[in-house]
Amino acid sequence: MTAIHRKVWFRLRQGLMGSFITKPQPKPLVFVGPGSTRQLCQAIARFGLRRILVVTDKPLRELGVLDGALQALQEAGVETAIYDGVLPDPTEQLVDDGIDCYHREGCDSVLAFGGGSSIDAAKVIALGAANGCKTDACIGANKCKLPAVPFYAVPTTAGTGSEATFIAVISNNETHEKGAVVDPSLIPKAAALDPEIMRGLPAHITAATGMDALTHAIESYIGRWETDETNYYGLAACRLIFDNLAAACRDGSDLQARESMALASHYGGLAITNALVGYVHAISHNLGAKYGIPHGLGNAMVLPHILELLKEDATDKLSDIAVYCGMGERSESKQALARKLIDRVWELNKEIGIPLTSDKIREEDIDALVSAAIAEGGTYPSPRFISEAECRTLLHSIKA
Repeated sequence: MTAIHRKVWFRLRQGLMGSFITKPQPKPLVFVGPGSTRQLCQAIARFGLRRILVVTDKPLRELGVLDGALQALQEAGVETAIYDGVLPDPTEQLVDDGIDCYHREGCDSVLAFGGGSSIDAAKVIALGAANGCKTDACIGANKCKLPAVPFYAVPTTAGTGSEATFIAVISNNETHEKGAVVDPSLIPKAAALDPEIMRGLPAHITAATGMDALTHAIESYIGRWETDETNYYGLAACRLIFDNLAAACRDGSDLQARESMALASHYGGLAITNALVGYVHAISHNLGAKYGIPHGLGNAMVLPHILELLKEDATDKLSDIAVYCGMGERSESKQALARKLIDRVWELNKEIGIPLTSDKIREEDIDALVSAAIAEGGTYPSPRFISEAECRTLLHSIKA
């Protein structure tokens, strides 16, 4: 297939995907602020649920982060069972184990408590449990007949915005290639954005997850599927992040900064639910699948490089973000404003300790990474297509 034919094919596929993705989607009921986790637990009881599976990871459970939520559920008359087997980049087997736990414990609902991996795993557990199937039957778009069982979320990081999206990313057991489960019922019925829960998050995780949220906000805004609503959320998220991420990294007990970042992450999730993402994610996904590089960190390293590549094709949108975030005035040229935004992304990465390179990337893997990233990126509504040569140069730039 020639380069021209490939572009035509990708644009046709983008149009077909866009007709589905850009349809209005449900939004969760959201409780915000210190103590919002308890509010969510009380609401779960009012929905008539009696035994909920809490999906989380062992470190959070051992640190006691869940204790307040478990107590609140108990006080409200809701019994709990716990599945704490979640690991980063959850696999199909891990999710299948969670589905088995749901049935074994006689649950009627699911509560995700953790970062993006826990929320993604919980989404597919809820969908698989409702349909009596394993994870592999859920991979793809609208593969299941029945909606997920009642599902709720308490994100403990401010990055993925997964509590607002209808997509869950699950890895193959053997190849670790990532597959997407797409279903509107993956959007939780309700979620809590509680800065108290995020208070103890280490600075390096705060930084990486915060840049993940910024990537969502920017890629949704400059892409080809943006709407007035996604633009509204994308711009709001950008400003909240530029104003609060560094403060949240400096002082994890700054609850105002934590709450602002939680809102930014949520807004970013709402934006990408319809506008989707772009080449930053295409490259980062493959770095994560190949080397286990955390998704937020991968996004953070790749984002400024992609903005440099797209600055001529997304000048208007980049200048919009710069003005909205107080980096310049409309009287300045759009090129100058776009430059200010890109420079600010570079500066923010440096300020919060994001490394420029990774020593995990191996030269012998570059060709395969390029092919996979270009194939995935071509399905996203980016301002333009990135060439294999550009992608290869980028990967060499972040290779230590």
